[in-house]
Amino acid sequence: MTEPSATFLLFGATGDLARRMIFPSLYNLHADGLLPEDFLIVASGRSEMDDDAFREDVDAALQQFLGDRYTAELAGSFLPMICYQPVEAGNADQLAALAERIDGRAERGLSVYLSTPPSLFAPTAQGLADAGLIRPDTRIAMEKPIGKDLASSKAVNDGIGALFDESQIFRVDHYLGKETVQNLLALRFGNVMFEPLWNATAIDHVQITVGETVGLEGRVSYYDGVGALRDMVQNHMLQILSIIAMEPPARMDPTAVRDEKVKALRSLRPMTGETVKTHSVRGQYTPGAVCGQIVTGYADELGQPSDTETFVALKAHIDNWRWQGVPFYLRTGKRMPARQSEIVIQFKPVRHSIFGRDGHGTGLEPNTMVIRLQPEEYIRLQIMSKRPGLERQVRLEEVTLDVSLTAAFAGQRRRIAYERLILDLLAGDQTLFVRRDEVEAQWTWIDSIIEGWKDANMKPAPYSSGNWGPSSAIALIERDGASWHD
Repeated sequence: MTEPSATFLLFGATGDLARRMIFPSLYNLHADGLLPEDFLIVASGRSEMDDDAFREDVDAALQQFLGDRYTAELAGSFLPMICYQPVEAGNADQLAALAERIDGRAERGLSVYLSTPPSLFAPTAQGLADAGLIRPDTRIAMEKPIGKDLASSKAVNDGIGALFDESQIFRVDHYLGKETVQNLLALRFGNVMFEPLWNATAIDHVQITVGETVGLEGRVSYYDGVGALRDMVQNHMLQILSIIAMEPPARMDPTAVRDEKVKALRSLRPMTGETVKTHSVRGQYTPGAVCGQIVTGYADELGQPSDTETFVALKAHIDNWRWQGVPFYLRTGKRMPARQSEIVIQFKPVRHSIFGRDGHGTGLEPNTMVIRLQPEEYIRLQIMSKRPGLERQVRLEEVTLDVSLTAAFAGQRRRIAYERLILDLLAGDQTLFVRRDEVEAQWTWIDSIIEGWKDANMKPAPYSSGNWGPSSAIALIERDGASWHD
Protein backbone atom coordinates (compact mmCIF):
# COMPACT_ATOMS: atom_id res chain seq x y z
CA MET A 1 0.00 0.00 0.00
CA THR A 2 1.27 3.47 -0.90
CA GLU A 3 1.50 6.38 1.53
CA PRO A 4 -1.87 8.09 2.19
CA SER A 5 -2.59 11.25 0.20
CA ALA A 6 -1.65 14.38 2.13
CA THR A 7 -4.06 16.61 0.16
CA PHE A 8 -7.81 16.16 -0.36
CA LEU A 9 -9.30 18.28 -3.15
CA LEU A 10 -13.11 18.45 -3.00
CA PHE A 11 -15.19 19.78 -5.89
CA GLY A 12 -18.80 20.58 -5.04
CA ALA A 13 -17.74 21.63 -1.53
CA THR A 14 -20.74 23.94 -1.03
CA GLY A 15 -23.24 21.19 -1.85
CA ASP A 16 -25.55 19.23 0.46
CA LEU A 17 -23.50 16.01 0.38
CA ALA A 18 -20.35 17.86 1.45
CA ARG A 19 -22.17 19.52 4.36
CA ARG A 20 -24.03 16.43 5.59
CA MET A 21 -21.49 13.68 5.00
CA ILE A 22 -18.04 14.58 3.68
CA PHE A 23 -16.96 17.29 6.14
CA PRO A 24 -18.44 15.50 9.19
CA SER A 25 -16.59 12.35 8.06
CA LEU A 26 -13.30 14.22 7.69
CA TYR A 27 -13.85 15.78 11.12
CA ASN A 28 -14.38 12.33 12.68
CA LEU A 29 -11.27 10.93 10.99
CA HIS A 30 -9.30 13.89 12.34
CA ALA A 31 -10.77 13.36 15.82
CA ASP A 32 -9.56 9.74 15.75
CA GLY A 33 -6.09 10.69 14.53
CA LEU A 34 -6.52 8.87 11.22
CA LEU A 35 -5.64 11.68 8.82
CA PRO A 36 -2.02 12.06 7.62
CA GLU A 37 0.23 14.69 9.19
CA ASP A 38 0.13 18.14 7.59
CA PHE A 39 -3.18 17.21 5.92
CA LEU A 40 -4.76 19.87 3.69
CA ILE A 41 -8.37 19.99 2.50
CA VAL A 42 -8.80 22.20 -0.56
CA ALA A 43 -12.49 22.93 -1.01
CA SER A 44 -13.81 24.18 -4.32
CA GLY A 45 -17.17 25.45 -5.53
CA ARG A 46 -18.64 28.05 -7.84
CA SER A 47 -19.52 30.51 -5.04
CA GLU A 48 -17.11 33.36 -4.35
CA MET A 49 -15.92 33.45 -0.73
CA ASP A 50 -12.71 33.51 1.25
CA ASP A 51 -11.24 30.85 3.54
CA ASP A 52 -12.71 32.30 6.73
CA ALA A 53 -16.25 32.56 5.36
CA PHE A 54 -16.13 29.00 4.09
CA ARG A 55 -14.76 27.69 7.39
CA GLU A 56 -17.67 29.37 9.18
CA ASP A 57 -20.09 27.53 6.86
CA VAL A 58 -18.34 24.22 7.54
CA ASP A 59 -18.39 24.87 11.29
CA ALA A 60 -22.14 25.47 11.17
CA ALA A 61 -22.62 22.23 9.22
CA LEU A 62 -20.52 20.27 11.72
CA GLN A 63 -22.60 21.57 14.63
CA GLN A 64 -25.81 20.72 12.77
CA PHE A 65 -24.93 17.18 11.68
CA LEU A 66 -22.48 15.88 14.32
CA GLY A 67 -24.52 16.56 17.45
CA ASP A 68 -22.65 15.46 20.58
CA ARG A 69 -19.57 14.51 18.55
CA TYR A 70 -18.88 18.21 17.94
CA THR A 71 -16.54 20.07 20.27
CA ALA A 72 -15.17 23.56 19.82
CA GLU A 73 -11.68 22.29 20.65
CA LEU A 74 -11.64 19.66 17.89
CA ALA A 75 -13.27 22.05 15.42
CA GLY A 76 -10.55 24.56 16.30
CA SER A 77 -7.84 22.13 15.14
CA PHE A 78 -9.83 20.78 12.16
CA LEU A 79 -11.05 23.97 10.45
CA PRO A 80 -7.55 25.43 9.81
CA MET A 81 -6.87 22.39 7.60
CA ILE A 82 -9.45 23.73 5.13
CA CYS A 83 -8.91 26.34 2.47
CA TYR A 84 -11.38 27.44 -0.21
CA GLN A 85 -10.82 28.21 -3.87
CA PRO A 86 -13.70 29.14 -6.20
CA VAL A 87 -13.48 27.26 -9.52
CA GLU A 88 -15.81 26.92 -12.49
CA ALA A 89 -15.08 24.20 -15.01
CA GLY A 90 -13.12 25.63 -17.91
CA ASN A 91 -11.94 28.78 -16.08
CA ALA A 92 -8.17 28.63 -16.62
CA ASP A 93 -7.38 31.49 -14.23
CA GLN A 94 -9.28 29.93 -11.36
CA LEU A 95 -7.68 26.54 -12.04
CA ALA A 96 -4.25 28.18 -12.02
CA ALA A 97 -5.07 29.74 -8.64
CA LEU A 98 -6.16 26.31 -7.43
CA ALA A 99 -2.86 24.81 -8.57
CA GLU A 100 -1.02 27.47 -6.57
CA ARG A 101 -2.85 26.36 -3.43
CA ILE A 102 -1.54 22.82 -3.96
CA ASP A 103 1.91 23.82 -5.23
CA GLY A 104 4.63 21.64 -3.75
CA ARG A 105 2.19 19.14 -2.23
CA ALA A 106 1.14 16.98 -5.22
CA GLU A 107 4.19 14.73 -4.91
CA ARG A 108 2.98 13.79 -1.41
CA GLY A 109 -0.25 12.43 -2.82
CA LEU A 110 -3.41 14.14 -4.06
CA SER A 111 -6.90 12.65 -3.79
CA VAL A 112 -9.61 14.44 -5.79
CA TYR A 113 -13.29 14.01 -4.87
CA LEU A 114 -15.95 14.98 -7.44
CA SER A 115 -19.22 15.71 -5.63
CA THR A 116 -20.65 17.34 -8.76
CA PRO A 117 -23.09 16.43 -11.56
CA PRO A 118 -21.63 13.74 -13.88
CA SER A 119 -21.61 16.21 -16.78
CA LEU A 120 -18.79 18.06 -14.97
CA PHE A 121 -16.62 14.99 -14.29
CA ALA A 122 -14.64 15.00 -17.55
CA PRO A 123 -14.34 18.83 -17.86
CA THR A 124 -13.12 19.07 -14.25
CA ALA A 125 -10.58 16.29 -14.81
CA GLN A 126 -9.37 17.98 -17.99
CA GLY A 127 -8.99 21.24 -16.08
CA LEU A 128 -6.84 19.45 -13.50
CA ALA A 129 -4.69 18.03 -16.29
CA ASP A 130 -4.29 21.46 -17.90
CA ALA A 131 -3.25 22.87 -14.51
CA GLY A 132 -0.59 20.15 -14.14
CA LEU A 133 -2.28 18.52 -11.14
CA ILE A 134 -2.53 14.95 -12.45
CA ARG A 135 0.34 12.64 -11.62
CA PRO A 136 0.63 8.82 -11.72
CA ASP A 137 -0.24 8.70 -8.00
CA THR A 138 -3.18 11.15 -8.16
CA ARG A 139 -6.51 9.52 -7.28
CA ILE A 140 -9.97 10.64 -8.36
CA ALA A 141 -13.29 9.68 -6.76
CA MET A 142 -16.67 10.13 -8.48
CA GLU A 143 -20.11 10.16 -6.87
CA LYS A 144 -22.93 8.30 -8.58
CA PRO A 145 -24.67 8.40 -11.01
CA ILE A 146 -22.09 7.32 -13.56
CA GLY A 147 -24.29 8.12 -16.55
CA LYS A 148 -28.00 7.48 -17.13
CA ASP A 149 -27.62 4.39 -19.34
CA LEU A 150 -24.84 2.20 -20.73
CA ALA A 151 -23.90 4.60 -23.54
CA SER A 152 -23.62 7.69 -21.32
CA SER A 153 -21.82 5.63 -18.65
CA LYS A 154 -19.20 4.64 -21.22
CA ALA A 155 -18.85 8.29 -22.26
CA VAL A 156 -18.22 9.37 -18.63
CA ASN A 157 -15.77 6.52 -18.07
CA ASP A 158 -13.98 7.24 -21.35
CA GLY A 159 -13.60 10.91 -20.43
CA ILE A 160 -12.05 10.11 -17.04
CA GLY A 161 -10.19 7.07 -18.39
CA ALA A 162 -8.40 9.22 -20.95
CA LEU A 163 -6.66 11.06 -18.10
CA PHE A 164 -6.50 8.46 -15.30
CA ASP A 165 -5.58 4.80 -15.19
CA GLU A 166 -8.31 2.50 -13.80
CA SER A 167 -6.13 1.95 -10.72
CA GLN A 168 -6.48 5.69 -9.97
CA ILE A 169 -10.29 5.84 -10.34
CA PHE A 170 -12.58 5.37 -7.31
CA ARG A 171 -16.31 5.18 -8.16
CA VAL A 172 -18.30 5.79 -4.99
CA ASP A 173 -21.37 3.85 -3.88
CA HIS A 174 -21.88 4.86 -0.26
CA TYR A 175 -23.76 1.62 0.53
CA LEU A 176 -20.40 -0.17 0.24
CA GLY A 177 -19.15 1.96 3.13
CA LYS A 178 -21.90 0.73 5.47
CA GLU A 179 -20.65 -1.65 8.16
CA THR A 180 -23.53 -4.07 7.64
CA VAL A 181 -22.92 -4.33 3.90
CA GLN A 182 -19.23 -5.08 4.53
CA ASN A 183 -20.37 -7.57 7.16
CA LEU A 184 -22.02 -9.63 4.40
CA LEU A 185 -18.51 -10.68 3.36
CA ALA A 186 -17.68 -11.70 6.93
CA LEU A 187 -20.99 -13.53 7.33
CA ARG A 188 -20.56 -15.55 4.16
CA PHE A 189 -16.84 -16.23 4.08
CA GLY A 190 -15.95 -16.15 7.79
CA ASN A 191 -18.46 -18.73 9.07
CA VAL A 192 -18.33 -22.39 8.08
CA MET A 193 -22.07 -22.98 8.63
CA PHE A 194 -23.30 -20.54 5.96
CA GLU A 195 -21.22 -20.81 2.80
CA PRO A 196 -22.01 -24.54 2.16
CA LEU A 197 -25.74 -23.65 2.20
CA TRP A 198 -25.41 -20.43 0.18
CA ASN A 199 -26.74 -21.81 -3.11
CA ALA A 200 -29.76 -23.19 -4.95
CA THR A 201 -29.68 -26.45 -2.98
CA ALA A 202 -30.69 -24.77 0.29
CA ILE A 203 -32.02 -21.30 -0.59
CA ASP A 204 -35.54 -20.83 -1.92
CA HIS A 205 -35.33 -17.12 -2.74
CA VAL A 206 -33.70 -13.82 -1.74
CA GLN A 207 -35.39 -10.47 -1.05
CA ILE A 208 -33.72 -7.06 -1.04
CA THR A 209 -35.81 -4.10 0.13
CA VAL A 210 -34.80 -0.45 0.35
CA GLY A 211 -37.71 1.68 1.55
CA GLU A 212 -37.71 5.46 1.96
CA THR A 213 -40.39 7.51 3.71
CA VAL A 214 -39.36 10.74 1.97
CA GLY A 215 -40.67 12.15 -1.30
CA LEU A 216 -38.77 14.43 -3.67
CA GLU A 217 -37.26 16.46 -0.79
CA GLY A 218 -35.70 19.13 -2.99
CA ARG A 219 -34.41 16.68 -5.61
CA VAL A 220 -37.02 17.64 -8.24
CA SER A 221 -34.53 18.68 -10.91
CA TYR A 222 -32.52 15.46 -10.53
CA TYR A 223 -35.12 12.81 -9.80
CA ASP A 224 -37.80 13.38 -12.45
CA GLY A 225 -36.84 11.46 -15.56
CA VAL A 226 -34.42 9.33 -13.53
CA GLY A 227 -36.73 7.34 -11.27
CA ALA A 228 -36.30 4.56 -8.75
CA LEU A 229 -34.77 2.04 -11.16
CA ARG A 230 -31.81 4.26 -12.09
CA ASP A 231 -31.56 6.04 -8.73
CA MET A 232 -31.53 3.01 -6.41
CA VAL A 233 -31.54 -0.33 -8.23
CA GLN A 234 -28.72 0.34 -10.71
CA ASN A 235 -26.22 1.12 -7.96
CA HIS A 236 -27.07 0.38 -4.30
CA MET A 237 -29.31 -2.65 -4.78
CA LEU A 238 -27.24 -4.32 -7.48
CA GLN A 239 -24.12 -3.85 -5.37
CA ILE A 240 -25.84 -5.63 -2.48
CA LEU A 241 -27.04 -8.35 -4.86
CA SER A 242 -23.53 -8.86 -6.22
CA ILE A 243 -22.09 -9.37 -2.71
CA ILE A 244 -24.84 -11.86 -1.84
CA ALA A 245 -24.49 -13.74 -5.14
CA MET A 246 -20.73 -13.63 -5.80
CA GLU A 247 -18.50 -16.70 -5.73
CA PRO A 248 -15.88 -16.82 -2.94
CA PRO A 249 -12.95 -14.58 -3.95
CA ALA A 250 -9.45 -16.07 -3.76
CA ARG A 251 -8.41 -13.41 -1.25
CA MET A 252 -9.65 -10.15 0.27
CA ASP A 253 -8.13 -7.72 -2.21
CA PRO A 254 -9.67 -5.24 -4.69
CA THR A 255 -9.08 -7.32 -7.81
CA ALA A 256 -10.27 -10.68 -6.43
CA VAL A 257 -13.42 -9.27 -4.77
CA ARG A 258 -14.48 -7.17 -7.74
CA ASP A 259 -13.74 -9.95 -10.25
CA GLU A 260 -16.33 -12.14 -8.52
CA LYS A 261 -18.88 -9.32 -8.18
CA VAL A 262 -18.79 -8.54 -11.89
CA LYS A 263 -19.23 -12.23 -12.77
CA ALA A 264 -22.46 -12.28 -10.78
CA LEU A 265 -23.70 -9.05 -12.38
CA ARG A 266 -22.98 -10.36 -15.87
CA SER A 267 -25.03 -13.47 -15.05
CA LEU A 268 -28.24 -11.45 -14.50
CA ARG A 269 -30.85 -12.60 -17.02
CA PRO A 270 -31.82 -9.67 -19.30
CA MET A 271 -35.49 -8.71 -19.48
CA THR A 272 -37.63 -8.23 -22.58
CA GLY A 273 -40.91 -6.55 -23.51
CA GLU A 274 -42.64 -9.78 -22.51
CA THR A 275 -40.84 -10.65 -19.28
CA VAL A 276 -41.16 -7.14 -17.80
CA LYS A 277 -44.92 -7.71 -17.63
CA THR A 278 -44.50 -10.59 -15.15
CA HIS A 279 -41.09 -9.77 -13.65
CA SER A 280 -41.37 -6.03 -12.91
CA VAL A 281 -43.71 -3.48 -11.36
CA ARG A 282 -43.54 0.31 -11.72
CA GLY A 283 -45.34 2.61 -9.31
CA GLN A 284 -45.79 6.29 -8.48
CA TYR A 285 -47.00 7.58 -5.12
CA THR A 286 -50.24 9.52 -4.74
CA PRO A 287 -51.49 11.46 -1.67
CA GLY A 288 -51.63 9.52 1.58
CA ALA A 289 -50.19 9.37 5.09
CA VAL A 290 -46.62 8.46 6.07
CA CYS A 291 -45.68 8.07 9.75
CA GLY A 292 -48.92 9.82 10.73
CA GLN A 293 -48.33 12.82 8.45
CA ILE A 294 -50.56 13.70 5.48
CA VAL A 295 -48.43 14.04 2.32
CA THR A 296 -49.11 15.00 -1.28
CA GLY A 297 -48.58 12.88 -4.38
CA TYR A 298 -45.56 12.89 -6.68
CA ALA A 299 -47.33 14.80 -9.47
CA ASP A 300 -48.45 17.42 -6.94
CA GLU A 301 -44.90 17.88 -5.64
CA LEU A 302 -43.59 18.04 -9.19
CA GLY A 303 -46.34 20.42 -10.33
CA GLN A 304 -47.20 18.39 -13.42
CA PRO A 305 -48.01 14.81 -14.52
CA SER A 306 -45.00 12.52 -15.04
CA ASP A 307 -44.25 8.94 -16.11
CA THR A 308 -41.29 8.68 -13.72
CA GLU A 309 -41.54 5.73 -11.34
CA THR A 310 -41.02 6.29 -7.60
CA PHE A 311 -41.35 2.56 -6.86
CA VAL A 312 -40.03 -0.52 -8.58
CA ALA A 313 -40.26 -4.23 -7.78
CA LEU A 314 -38.32 -6.80 -9.79
CA LYS A 315 -37.93 -10.55 -10.02
CA ALA A 316 -34.36 -11.22 -11.12
CA HIS A 317 -32.61 -14.46 -12.05
CA ILE A 318 -28.88 -15.14 -11.97
CA ASP A 319 -28.06 -17.70 -14.62
CA ASN A 320 -25.16 -19.64 -13.18
CA TRP A 321 -24.55 -22.91 -11.32
CA ARG A 322 -24.91 -21.50 -7.82
CA TRP A 323 -28.22 -19.68 -8.29
CA GLN A 324 -30.08 -21.52 -11.05
CA GLY A 325 -33.81 -21.39 -10.28
CA VAL A 326 -33.48 -19.06 -7.26
CA PRO A 327 -35.41 -15.80 -7.76
CA PHE A 328 -34.03 -12.54 -6.34
CA TYR A 329 -36.86 -10.13 -5.50
CA LEU A 330 -35.86 -6.46 -5.40
CA ARG A 331 -38.12 -3.72 -4.08
CA THR A 332 -37.50 -0.01 -3.52
CA GLY A 333 -39.62 3.09 -3.36
CA LYS A 334 -40.37 6.50 -1.91
CA ARG A 335 -43.19 7.30 0.52
CA MET A 336 -43.04 3.79 1.98
CA PRO A 337 -44.48 3.03 5.45
CA ALA A 338 -40.99 2.80 6.99
CA ARG A 339 -37.40 3.70 6.24
CA GLN A 340 -35.63 0.38 6.09
CA SER A 341 -33.02 -1.48 4.11
CA GLU A 342 -32.84 -5.22 4.56
CA ILE A 343 -31.96 -8.53 2.96
CA VAL A 344 -34.00 -11.69 3.52
CA ILE A 345 -32.50 -15.10 2.77
CA GLN A 346 -35.38 -17.58 2.65
CA PHE A 347 -34.15 -21.15 3.02
CA LYS A 348 -36.00 -24.18 1.66
CA PRO A 349 -38.03 -26.40 4.01
CA VAL A 350 -36.45 -29.55 5.42
CA ARG A 351 -36.81 -32.40 2.93
CA HIS A 352 -38.72 -34.66 5.31
CA SER A 353 -40.33 -33.85 8.63
CA ILE A 354 -40.14 -36.47 11.36
CA PHE A 355 -42.47 -34.50 13.61
CA GLY A 356 -45.83 -35.05 11.89
CA ARG A 357 -47.83 -38.19 12.82
CA ASP A 358 -51.39 -39.32 12.28
CA GLY A 359 -51.99 -36.52 9.83
CA HIS A 360 -51.34 -33.79 12.39
CA GLY A 361 -49.43 -30.71 11.28
CA THR A 362 -46.02 -29.94 12.75
CA GLY A 363 -45.85 -26.16 12.53
CA LEU A 364 -42.52 -26.63 10.82
CA GLU A 365 -41.42 -23.45 9.00
CA PRO A 366 -38.44 -22.96 6.68
CA ASN A 367 -35.52 -21.07 8.21
CA THR A 368 -35.23 -17.38 7.40
CA MET A 369 -32.27 -15.04 7.78
CA VAL A 370 -32.98 -11.30 7.98
CA ILE A 371 -30.04 -8.91 7.60
CA ARG A 372 -31.12 -5.37 8.49
CA LEU A 373 -28.91 -2.57 7.16
CA GLN A 374 -30.87 0.43 8.45
CA PRO A 375 -32.18 2.01 10.60
CA GLU A 376 -31.16 -0.74 13.09
CA GLU A 377 -28.29 -3.06 12.23
CA TYR A 378 -28.81 -6.72 13.03
CA ILE A 379 -28.75 -10.28 11.75
CA ARG A 380 -31.67 -12.51 12.77
CA LEU A 381 -31.95 -16.21 12.04
CA GLN A 382 -35.35 -17.79 12.56
CA ILE A 383 -35.07 -21.47 13.51
CA MET A 384 -37.42 -24.17 14.78
CA SER A 385 -37.35 -25.20 18.44
CA LYS A 386 -39.38 -27.59 20.60
CA ARG A 387 -42.04 -25.87 22.62
CA PRO A 388 -41.58 -26.66 26.36
CA GLY A 389 -44.14 -29.12 27.74
CA LEU A 390 -44.94 -32.76 28.50
CA GLU A 391 -47.10 -33.48 25.43
CA ARG A 392 -46.23 -36.71 23.65
CA GLN A 393 -46.69 -34.95 20.32
CA VAL A 394 -43.61 -32.76 19.81
CA ARG A 395 -44.76 -29.22 19.16
CA LEU A 396 -42.43 -26.86 17.35
CA GLU A 397 -42.27 -23.09 17.45
CA GLU A 398 -40.23 -20.59 15.51
CA VAL A 399 -37.64 -18.77 17.64
CA THR A 400 -35.17 -16.07 16.68
CA LEU A 401 -31.42 -16.01 17.11
CA ASP A 402 -30.76 -12.29 17.21
CA VAL A 403 -27.37 -10.67 16.74
CA SER A 404 -27.72 -6.94 17.21
CA LEU A 405 -24.57 -5.36 15.84
CA THR A 406 -25.36 -2.19 17.78
CA ALA A 407 -25.47 -4.16 21.05
CA ALA A 408 -22.61 -6.55 20.22
CA PHE A 409 -20.27 -3.62 19.56
CA ALA A 410 -21.84 -1.21 22.01
CA GLY A 411 -18.50 0.33 22.95
CA GLN A 412 -17.70 1.35 19.39
CA ARG A 413 -19.12 4.34 17.56
CA ARG A 414 -21.14 3.55 14.45
CA ARG A 415 -19.25 5.10 11.59
CA ILE A 416 -20.58 7.28 8.79
CA ALA A 417 -20.19 5.25 5.57
CA TYR A 418 -18.12 8.05 4.03
CA GLU A 419 -15.50 7.78 6.78
CA ARG A 420 -14.55 4.32 5.54
CA LEU A 421 -14.63 5.39 1.88
CA ILE A 422 -12.58 8.56 2.36
CA LEU A 423 -10.00 6.68 4.42
CA ASP A 424 -9.71 4.01 1.68
CA LEU A 425 -9.47 6.68 -1.02
CA LEU A 426 -6.60 8.40 0.79
CA ALA A 427 -4.88 5.01 1.22
CA GLY A 428 -5.51 3.89 -2.37
CA ASP A 429 -7.56 0.78 -1.44
CA GLN A 430 -10.21 0.16 -4.15
CA THR A 431 -11.96 -2.86 -2.57
CA LEU A 432 -15.10 -0.91 -1.59
CA PHE A 433 -15.27 1.10 -4.80
CA VAL A 434 -16.94 0.14 -8.07
CA ARG A 435 -14.87 -0.87 -11.10
CA ARG A 436 -15.76 0.23 -14.62
CA ASP A 437 -16.85 -3.23 -15.77
CA GLU A 438 -19.15 -3.49 -12.73
CA VAL A 439 -20.88 -0.21 -13.61
CA GLU A 440 -21.30 -1.28 -17.22
CA ALA A 441 -22.62 -4.74 -16.26
CA GLN A 442 -25.17 -3.03 -14.01
CA TRP A 443 -26.27 -0.66 -16.78
CA THR A 444 -26.55 -3.49 -19.31
CA TRP A 445 -29.19 -5.19 -17.14
CA ILE A 446 -30.98 -1.93 -16.24
CA ASP A 447 -31.13 -0.91 -19.90
CA SER A 448 -32.82 -4.21 -20.76
CA ILE A 449 -35.59 -3.37 -18.24
CA ILE A 450 -36.01 0.19 -19.52
CA GLU A 451 -36.21 -1.06 -23.13
CA GLY A 452 -38.69 -3.72 -22.02
CA TRP A 453 -40.87 -1.07 -20.38
CA LYS A 454 -40.82 0.97 -23.60
CA ASP A 455 -41.68 -2.05 -25.75
CA ALA A 456 -44.54 -3.01 -23.41
CA ASN A 457 -45.67 0.63 -22.99
CA MET A 458 -45.60 0.02 -19.24
CA LYS A 459 -46.63 3.07 -17.19
CA PRO A 460 -46.30 3.51 -13.42
CA ALA A 461 -49.27 2.24 -11.40
CA PRO A 462 -50.49 4.57 -8.62
CA TYR A 463 -50.05 3.67 -4.96
CA SER A 464 -51.09 5.65 -1.91
CA SER A 465 -48.25 7.13 0.11
CA GLY A 466 -47.66 5.02 3.21
CA ASN A 467 -48.09 1.69 1.39
CA TRP A 468 -45.55 -0.82 0.08
CA GLY A 469 -46.18 0.06 -3.56
CA PRO A 470 -48.98 -1.02 -5.93
CA SER A 471 -50.91 -4.23 -5.29
CA SER A 472 -49.23 -5.73 -8.36
CA ALA A 473 -45.96 -5.76 -6.35
CA ILE A 474 -47.60 -8.17 -3.89
CA ALA A 475 -48.79 -10.33 -6.78
CA LEU A 476 -45.26 -10.36 -8.25
CA ILE A 477 -43.95 -12.45 -5.34
CA GLU A 478 -47.12 -14.22 -4.22
CA ARG A 479 -47.53 -15.86 -7.64
CA ASP A 480 -44.48 -17.90 -6.61
CA GLY A 481 -45.95 -18.85 -3.23
CA ALA A 482 -43.82 -16.35 -1.26
CA SER A 483 -44.52 -13.06 0.53
CA TRP A 484 -42.62 -9.86 1.11
CA HIS A 485 -41.02 -9.57 4.55
CA ASP A 486 -42.69 -6.43 5.98
